[in-house]
Amino acid sequence: MVDNLSTHTEKACVTTFGPRAGAWLWRRFTVHYTPTHGSWLNQAEIEISLFSRQALGRDRIATLDALRRRAQAWEREANRLALKIRWRFTTARARAKFGYDPHTFMRSRD
Repeated sequence: MVDNLSTHTEKACVTTFGPRAGAWLWRRFTVHYTPTHGSWLNQAEIEISLFSRQALGRDRIATLDALRRRAQAWEREANRLALKIRWRFTTARARAKFGYDPHTFMRSRD
């Protein structure tokens, strides 16, 4: 899973490692881009939170093997249900929350 930086492209891989090695390396990956309006960290934090609440709850897990079984069962169920993250923080809401006013926004001249 990668964010949408320009460095996370086949072109960047080929530029860095050369045409042959870069193309070979890029074909080894299955790329899953995150939404342009959300960080992959948000997705990871949500997933960990859901796992903690849904799979573990307030239980204390006695062994690593028991934890693995519970985690695998939770993951199978989540995949079976094809659960998705629904982003509700729109651009308009973000601008209101953080006080962004495009009329006063200035870029640096560097």
